[in-house]
This record gives sequence, structure tokens and C-alpha cells, in this order.
Amino acid sequence: MTFALSREHETFRQTVREFAEAEVAPHVAQWDKEHHFPIDLVKKMGDLGLFGLTAPDEFGGADGDFTSLCVAIEELGRVDQSIGITLEAAVGLGINPILTFGTQEQKERWLPDLVAGQALAGFGLTEPGAGSDASATKTKAELDGDQWVVNGAKQFITNSGSEITSLVTVTARTGTRENGSPELSTIVLPSGTPGFIVEPAYDKLGWHISDTHPLSFVDARVPADHLLGERGRGYAQFLATLDDGRVAIAALAVGCIQACLDLCVQYAGERTTFGVPIGTKQGVAFQISDLAVMAQAGRALTYQAAALKDAGAPAKEFKQAAAIAKLYTSESAVTATRIATQVFGGYGFMEEYPVARFYRDAKILEIGEGTSEVQRMLIARGLGLPVE
Repeated sequence: MTFALSREHETFRQTVREFAEAEVAPHVAQWDKEHHFPIDLVKKMGDLGLFGLTAPDEFGGADGDFTSLCVAIEELGRVDQSIGITLEAAVGLGINPILTFGTQEQKERWLPDLVAGQALAGFGLTEPGAGSDASATKTKAELDGDQWVVNGAKQFITNSGSEITSLVTVTARTGTRENGSPELSTIVLPSGTPGFIVEPAYDKLGWHISDTHPLSFVDARVPADHLLGERGRGYAQFLATLDDGRVAIAALAVGCIQACLDLCVQYAGERTTFGVPIGTKQGVAFQISDLAVMAQAGRALTYQAAALKDAGAPAKEFKQAAAIAKLYTSESAVTATRIATQVFGGYGFMEEYPVARFYRDAKILEIGEGTSEVQRMLIARGLGLPVE
């Protein structure tokens, strides 16, 4: 199997790059400063077809492959990480669970607006005491006649409180298994449901443009047919969702590394000390060379994993590739932003330069959709090691 991107993928890359440079780059510094979530941009992304890349034609999608989605996320992330995560979460965490596990009626009800970029959806998994340990989920959903009654709280939920958020898919305890472990299911809660409370947005270190909120549920009632997939299969569903998401996060991280490389090459050719460009100094040139290695290696790992997904590779093989890609690229992105800030010197510490924004944005890549520690655990298990 070859993992080289096709000519069509590279042509699509150029299309997204031109869009990002024209529609995102001129405004992103101000949006970041104001913590502004640009609804108009989201709708333009929808017009370009970015939210429907992997969705079937019957719901307005392009019926394309997962690799194309990764290309789009990388190119948006190369200009701004917040915009990249908005697309990643909208598709991977919003659309994908409904597309993968929903009934035909659920798909017809919710997907068209999500695919068109006229609406967004979130995925409510993380809680104050339950992140990597999803078995510690406290949110409960009890069946009362023909309705689910949901009580609990979620945190760090992307695309959950914007003006165009239409729903959040929530993991909840719907019972207890014979062995005493919780039965987890996923339930769709439309925005505006009484008892579904969107708390004020977080004041975050980075990703200032991204829409992120804690959520509360107080006797929030939805019809029984809002159960997504089979009852009790919520744990398996979110694991599958996160495997895809890890590769998409890797693509976002590659965009971050590439941005650092591009910015440093330009700056090192223009900034002079002692009468010569700083790029002539080995101490600077070698660091920038390391960025090039990170970008190329990270891109190779990411698109290898994406190709395995598109080829329908065995779940075990894909899971291992996804964990490796996510671990390497996220940690490399953090290192890349540190290097870029150092290359820029004092200017790198100033918010008017984009390396400062990338520096702030990168750290969450090592945490979201599975921490680095979780990725190492998964990789070790894939190697056959008896890791708990």
C-alpha cells in the first residue's frame, strides 16, 4: 500500500490553503484577541464543502475519504489552530457519531444542516472526574416512559454553545451491568432542550477562537428515539470515535509544525544580527532543520494512519497507527512552537507575532482526544505488553 497523497488530494490542499489565507489569515489575530467565534466563517467553510467531506451525497456531503478531511484540518491549522479544531470537532465529534451509529431517521433529521455548515454539534464525554477514565462517568440517563431524563455535567466540550450549535451527543450511565460496571449509552440532546444548560465559555490558555463550554443537565428530557446506537454500547462508540479523532488531531498538529517551519524560514532570512541574516548561524539553521524533520515525519505518520482508515484496515492496526501519529505529532508540535519562539527571540514573546499564538495553542494537542500518557498505553498494549 502506498501512503503518498494523490494529485486530487494535493489539488484540494491548494484550494483549502487559498481559502485559509484569504478568509482566515487577515482576521485571526483580532478574533484571537477578542475570543470571537466567527459564525460567518463557519458558514463559508460549509459553502466550501468542508463539513461534508466524509458524508454521503444523500445528506449533502461529498462522499469523500478521511484523508481529505485530514488535509483540510492541516491546512486550516497551519493558519490557525482554533479554526482547525472547529472543523475537526464538527466532523469527527459532531457528525461522525450520528453518521456511524444513527438510524436512518436520525441521520435525515440532523445531518443535512450539520453537513452544510449551517449548524454545529458537540460530543459530551469529559466530566470533572471522568476523562481518560470514562467508566467514572457520573451523568445519568433514566428512561421514564417514552423519554430519557438526563442529569449530570460535562466539561471542555467543543462547539457546544455557539449560536448555531444544534445538538450535543452525550455519554451517560443508563444502568449497571451484572459485573457492577456502568452501562454507558449515548443520547442526543438538541440545543434548547429544557434543563440542558450551556455554562459560560471558558477563559482558555489557547484556542481562543474555538467555542468551548461546560454543560449541565437538570432533568433534561428528550424522546426515547434520541438514543444513538444500541443501548449499552456507548463505551465502544466513543472509543471508535476517538480513534478517528486522534488522526485528525495529528493532522492539526502537523499544521502547527508546518506553520512554525514556514514562519522561521522567513524570519531567519530577514532578521539580521552582526550584519548577516540569523539563518546563516548554525545554531538557528539546525533548529529550523529539526522543524523540517518533524513536519515531514509527522505528515507521513498522519497520512499513513488516514490511508489505513480509508482502506478499511483491521481495527487493531488502525488503532495503533492512530496512537503513534497522535503521540508523535502532538509532542512535536509543542517542541516546534518552543523552537519557533526561540528563533524569533523577544519578538516571539509578543502577541503581535503568530508564533506566540501557536505557542499557546499547541499544549492542548498533548491532552485532547487522549493524553500522551494514554497514547503510550495504547501503543504498549498494541505491542503485546501487559499494561494496565
